[in-house]
Amino acid sequence: MTENINRPIGIFDSGLGGLTVLKEVRKLLPNESLVYFGDSGRAPYGTKSFETVRAYTKQDVAFLLSKGVKAVVVACNTAAACAGREILDSFGVPVVDVIGAGSEQAVSVTKSGKIGVIGTSATVGSGVYERAVKALMPSCEITAKACPLFVPLVEEGWWDNEITYQVARKYLGDIGDIDTLVLGCTHYPYLEKVIGDVLGDRVTLVNSAKAVAMKLEKTLKDEGLKSETANASTEYYTSDSVEKFGTLGKLFLGDLGGRVFRADTEAFS
Repeated sequence: MTENINRPIGIFDSGLGGLTVLKEVRKLLPNESLVYFGDSGRAPYGTKSFETVRAYTKQDVAFLLSKGVKAVVVACNTAAACAGREILDSFGVPVVDVIGAGSEQAVSVTKSGKIGVIGTSATVGSGVYERAVKALMPSCEITAKACPLFVPLVEEGWWDNEITYQVARKYLGDIGDIDTLVLGCTHYPYLEKVIGDVLGDRVTLVNSAKAVAMKLEKTLKDEGLKSETANASTEYYTSDSVEKFGTLGKLFLGDLGGRVFRADTEAFS
């Protein structure tokens, strides 16, 4: 049992956006070792077909399992939407994803019941957030909007410039009379200032990273897998440039606290 408890937690995303989740997990669970995989070499997932994203998700999880992880966090909304719980529950370890946590948080903060969701084309097209939120609040009104250019803007580190503001105004100008907006992609919190400026104070932005970390903690406790040791470590893997990941990763996190390695997920299925 001790051996299982001390195994790392795997976290993956289509790129660097999932570092928002890793940051919150590291805060809440400082004794846990982490293995992060960012599939930047095949990003963005959100413009690819359902079948392609599902295949990538299986490869990503298989890669993390090869690192001996005791649990997996799907920090990619598109991957969670396309894979579905049936696949995510089939890997033999606990799997926590961002969609349920974000939906619960949106329902808890809305006052008018008018909720917006922004995400990649694949996430929005799947309707997964509408179903998840409606299951919790059947009377709510949901407006969903695909914002495919947000991910490459974040991956380039363009978080706060005029081009990003122009794109945000184009996407969000017709979002409607909402009081809550779910940032349905883990890249989007890096554009929180821009999105908040465009929408104004009337809209509460929902970033599910903290909620995911809390759900992960509960899952580990329930499964008897929460580590209490103090020698936690972090490793990072990318399917693209190690140097670029390291540079942007430091911009995202301040301090990576671990080494970056090159990974080839094509070897996994």
